[in-house]
Amino acid sequence: MSQSVPVITIDGPSGVGKGTLAQFLMQKTGFHLLDSGAIYRALAFGTVKENIALDDVAALAALAKTLPVEFIDTSIVYQGEDITSQVRTEAVAGVASTIAVIPEVRAALLARQKAFASLPGLIADGRDMGTVVFPEAEIKLYLTASAEIRAERRVKQLKSQGVSANIDQITRDIEARDERDLNRKTAPLKPADDAIIVDTSSLDINTVCQKALSLVVEKALIT
Repeated sequence: MSQSVPVITIDGPSGVGKGTLAQFLMQKTGFHLLDSGAIYRALAFGTVKENIALDDVAALAALAKTLPVEFIDTSIVYQGEDITSQVRTEAVAGVASTIAVIPEVRAALLARQKAFASLPGLIADGRDMGTVVFPEAEIKLYLTASAEIRAERRVKQLKSQGVSANIDQITRDIEARDERDLNRKTAPLKPADDAIIVDTSSLDINTVCQKALSLVVEKALIT
């Protein structure tokens, strides 16, 4: 990462508001956006599409190196197909979490993620943005919330889309994913030593966004 490119990292588990905050800061700063979770979900989509076994490390790493994905505005495009809605499903998220623990996969995607850092700056949303991908970022935010609160948010989101959801099952899925992310050997989910930790359990997203924007202004990353 070039020292002249300001980077803001937003890390944390699923359902804490990372994506909403990243979009808000992108609009306020004019910076580019890296949704690293979308990259892993696109890889998960490709893994299923290509019928690659989840234990075939060589094939997974090879696909990661040549992943035919593009990010166009707010859309995720795989081989010309808009897969934005498809990669947001719990099934794809589960595959993404499973393959994300594989060191060879993470290594294959590291350079691609770093390449997103370009002027005027970058908002990097993920789980190891501040610890591994951009450890020299000017601002490192780590969002957290209880599994129960995150499950409630997910159910509300799914219902708004007309999709039925079982909160107990979603809570179990979230807890299982957290367990994988926290205990993986490569780039485990944890805040950077110098990260600002924000518990969003009892905060509305507007409050979180305004707190983050105040930090950006304080660091003089925007005028």
